[in-house]
Amino acid sequence: MRISFCQGLLTGAIALNLLILYYVSRAQQQMMEKRRDSGKPPPKKTPLPVSGLGAAGGLAGPVGGGAGGAGNGRNPRVTVLVREFEDFENYVGDVARSFLQRRPEVPFLAVADLVPYPPLALPESARLLVLSPSPDQPPQAHRPEFHVQTEYVLLVPDGVELEQGRQLERLIRELEGEGGGPVRLVATPVLARSAVQCLHLRVSLREWTVTYTPAASGSSGSVCTALRGDAVILMRSEDLFNLSSPLARPLLASLFIQTSLRGWKVKLLEGPCFAASHRPLFSSAHNQWKADSRQREATGRLMRDFGIKRLVQPDGKEQWFGCGKETARCFGTVKDDTPEYLYLERWTPPCCLRALRETTKYVINILETAGVRYWLEGGSLLGAARHQDVIPWDYDVDLGIYLEDVPNCEYLKNLDAGSLVDANGYVWERAVEGDFYRVQYSESNHLHVDLWPFYARNGIMTKDTWTEHRQDVEFPEHFLQPLVPMQFAGITAYGPNNHRAFLELKFGEGVVENPQYPNPTKKRLDRSRL
Repeated sequence: MRISFCQGLLTGAIALNLLILYYVSRAQQQMMEKRRDSGKPPPKKTPLPVSGLGAAGGLAGPVGGGAGGAGNGRNPRVTVLVREFEDFENYVGDVARSFLQRRPEVPFLAVADLVPYPPLALPESARLLVLSPSPDQPPQAHRPEFHVQTEYVLLVPDGVELEQGRQLERLIRELEGEGGGPVRLVATPVLARSAVQCLHLRVSLREWTVTYTPAASGSSGSVCTALRGDAVILMRSEDLFNLSSPLARPLLASLFIQTSLRGWKVKLLEGPCFAASHRPLFSSAHNQWKADSRQREATGRLMRDFGIKRLVQPDGKEQWFGCGKETARCFGTVKDDTPEYLYLERWTPPCCLRALRETTKYVINILETAGVRYWLEGGSLLGAARHQDVIPWDYDVDLGIYLEDVPNCEYLKNLDAGSLVDANGYVWERAVEGDFYRVQYSESNHLHVDLWPFYARNGIMTKDTWTEHRQDVEFPEHFLQPLVPMQFAGITAYGPNNHRAFLELKFGEGVVENPQYPNPTKKRLDRSRL
């Protein structure tokens, strides 16, 4: 009987596996014989590696068991985890005792970035996990997913007490009752603490923006995408540790940014509520100030790590985490007309758009006051036609000006060399690339408006410096006679009198209706996502 190629290949693979199995078995047998000869006991089998420092300064191993009842003494279903606390003053030890007195079978885990000082006074059965790596331990020792063996995790704020053990079962039943739908978390308020607010959260990574809006409450509990305030939260361990940063601080902000991006929702129950310690969380104004300062620092780090530059609060107030007048802009030198953020599938950071709008408004006001005729040029005119604003992925603003009007402006007429910083911190300079002008947002932040001087020759507008940009071409002067007002970046600016024809002359037919990135050969716009 002839053996086919596939049969021969399969036979060879089986033989190779048997050979490998033989040598592995032989190596294990030799190792056991050596251990027996040396008098050492065989190693214990453990499902997980060790973790950080425990209550008494030892090593904390994995916590939890299989999936039994919410707490039957053998197979607890939930691990209590405390993440939000300050090392200089906390009640984590009291929280642990409260839970372990009523539910001693339930694992308790406190998680810190660094070893707390002073040390936590934890009960013997409670454990501390330190997230910062240590050179003498394996990487698993500092990864929280290796230290939780239960089906659920209960995220508990500092200073919370368990009054009734049945509270845990109620939360589990509520979560199980959702049947794997969009509700992947359930929460309950903490009594005597700030009221918990149910919010809707929109996260746009492309726009670097997080927006909170109030959510209406329902009769049997509110379902929303974020919470604000002190709440106890239950979720499946698998869900928690499938997040990219499961325990980043501030915990609620981090948690809900990640869950909302996945389409998950949280259900805020009216009860059972958990009790708070009768003592204030911080005993002095100084410690409260330290806690608030650390919260602000943690929020800033989180937003930088997640690439969030703008946060809109439920009341409409804004927080900015991107560049400002005293810092460098959020992106480096632009290569091939394609800023680096486009490769990250993002658009211009909102702080940069804000700076461009401020600079444009400032420059246009000076030009108009000085009697310098100007018009929106290139991509900026395209933005005005499409959005009445800067194009969402643009990185500068272009204005055309009449060369003969330059002597009318004090900031421009003496810029043959060097630069000047005006009283408001804007930098006016002659561009090193050629005969045009640039106004930068500040000495530190080089977001800018370019001013291109044109002059008429036989009815055609031309200039002395040209770039390789497709739209940088001569055009008839009749487009500027007269100039017409256009809405742009929150102000009324001036543009060519037939902006569509002007743009199609420069960019091609249909350019207004068919947006595209500046250099499609490097990066193309996915119009299906607009």
